[in-house]
Amino acid sequence: MKTKRTPFRQSDQSGEFENRAKKGGDRSIQAPGGRSGRGAAPEGEAVAKPAPRRKPAPNTGGRAQRGNIARDGRPLAEAKPERLQKILAQAGVGSRREMEEWIAAGKVSVNGVVATLGQSVVPTDKVKIGGRLINIRFTGSSRPPRVLMYHKPEGEIVSRDDPDGRPSVFAALPRMRGGRWINVGRLDFNTSGLLIFTTSGELANKLMHPSSQLVREYAVRVLGELTMEAQQQLLKGVELEDGPANFGSLQDGGGEGANHWYRVTIFEGRNREVRRMFEAVGCTVSRLIRVRYGPFVLPPQLKRGMARELKEPEIKMLMRELENIAPTHRKGPESS
Repeated sequence: MKTKRTPFRQSDQSGEFENRAKKGGDRSIQAPGGRSGRGAAPEGEAVAKPAPRRKPAPNTGGRAQRGNIARDGRPLAEAKPERLQKILAQAGVGSRREMEEWIAAGKVSVNGVVATLGQSVVPTDKVKIGGRLINIRFTGSSRPPRVLMYHKPEGEIVSRDDPDGRPSVFAALPRMRGGRWINVGRLDFNTSGLLIFTTSGELANKLMHPSSQLVREYAVRVLGELTMEAQQQLLKGVELEDGPANFGSLQDGGGEGANHWYRVTIFEGRNREVRRMFEAVGCTVSRLIRVRYGPFVLPPQLKRGMARELKEPEIKMLMRELENIAPTHRKGPESS
């Protein structure tokens, strides 16, 4: 029975590979020790030398095990030490805040030792979470993170785990290998509109942090009369349980009675902030749609439940705009 050859099956011969002559169809080989085999070329005639075998690359394993050595054995560009939570966030493991919590809980190790908050790492370090080796990425990478716009419908929760079994926004996103989607802020169960996702925890933090001053714009339908006095109060500021809050702008969006719409903007994302502000002046929000988040505008053609991934030039432009944003710090959850 013939043996089926595959591209990975090695030759049974332990010597040099056969060298076929370019002219004349001569199949002779030069035997070891200078002796000629069957069909050898006549004495004095030049015999083509076998092509030198390519030196195999060093067996350095996967990227996470190679450290600062590339696949061909050449050293990678030197990278400065960076904070562990920042590197894990850049790798798409989670947000920086989540990484700080995991490190504090002792879930992260570096070179076999439990990591500590504020610890720095270099490319040669082996970082594990729960015993799983993480492919860490440093700032020098030329490949930008992935960014996605999603039109969230009402009736979906912005969470991977829900005890009540409600539908999750993550079920509608494209699947990926070697990373995960990180949500930029939140929208509550009954709020629809624009949600941003990225594979970079560092980018997510920059987009969410109050120092970025990124505007959030909402289309709001209210029940009850919103008088001019109430509008001025919302622009000046109302007192909420977690401190004062105000709209950056408030415009009449048209409609009559229970279907009256307004366009409002805020520069932070506290929990149910828009709804609570209208409740503070005696109005109830019957529908809330986020139509803009910083430089991202909800495209008219992006239907509810659909997603659109940004192209690389768009992401690079966004990254340039965010370069001068102040360093990120911890912030509370956003859910409007």
